[in-house]
Amino acid sequence: MTQLAWNAKEATVGELAERSGVAPSALRFYEREGLITSRRTAGNQRRYSRDTLRRVAFIRTSQRLGIPLALIRDVLALLPEDRTPTEEDWARISECWRADLEARIRTLRRLRDNLADCIGCGCLSLDRCALSNPGDELASHGPGPRRLIED
Repeated sequence: MTQLAWNAKEATVGELAERSGVAPSALRFYEREGLITSRRTAGNQRRYSRDTLRRVAFIRTSQRLGIPLALIRDVLALLPEDRTPTEEDWARISECWRADLEARIRTLRRLRDNLADCIGCGCLSLDRCALSNPGDELASHGPGPRRLIED
């Protein structure tokens, strides 16, 4: 494939795929789902503006964090369509799920720090559970691993 030139204003689907590390089929899927857009040439070939690279990186990173595509689409819809998004635009949309990301970080830290200990799931299979969750008293707080999901 041809590498995307540093001064190119637009990219073909192959160039965008190569530079972003995302398969062409995924790019077409993102387009069908309204996450990215392209223009069509006279020969009906897709051309993506260069700033689509940032959108694709944002989508992939968000997906890795477990954020559903519907939420990603909603946030991307806040970006301007008539110009390349600025640093301020990206900062504004990043605030949309800062609280959610902070909650995920807290949960991951609890998971990292407590997975070998009693997590309040009710299995009572660890000796420690008899001390920290005797008789599965955490069941009164609701289902699941209460120590991992409660703040």
